[in-house]
Amino acid sequence: MRPPPQDVRGKFGDDWERIARMSIIEETPGGEKFVRMAFLACVASHTINGVAAIHSEIIKNTIFKDFYDLWPHKFQNKTNGVTQRRWLAFCNPRLRAIITERLGGESWITHLNELTALREIAGDTAFQEEWRSVKAANKERAARKVKRIHEYKRQLLNVLSIIQRYDAIKKASPEERKKHT
Repeated sequence: MRPPPQDVRGKFGDDWERIARMSIIEETPGGEKFVRMAFLACVASHTINGVAAIHSEIIKNTIFKDFYDLWPHKFQNKTNGVTQRRWLAFCNPRLRAIITERLGGESWITHLNELTALREIAGDTAFQEEWRSVKAANKERAARKVKRIHEYKRQLLNVLSIIQRYDAIKKASPEERKKHT
């Protein structure tokens, strides 16, 4: 499967090397075929986004250069929008409380440059201890969540292991199956 031939050949003519590079199916010298999922996504997607300007340039100039040459309008850049309001003020209320107390208000949430005032108290041992305490509590909270997820997913992992074993048995020759019985 290739990008619509009328698009590729209309733009690049009979550049068979490019057409082969853009093929959604990769064929190995041994005759095996694999779907290039990222290429399929390029063909099927309305837009392709890099999460940072540098990533957008990398995908346009290297990884998906042929697709960018064909459909430059599909390639965009939208920064993911992570801000201190979301990841510090909202998701880390304990740290927010310490910072707010030390800076004397919450204006730092909308004026990030105000956080530079923390440099003045960075050497304060009481502040450092509060900071470490919050970090340790957050790590413990995260560890509890990870453990819960791990316990929940254990049965799914067991089922996937059974499927993998079944698949290996089905692919094995009769001689190979005898070795394991």
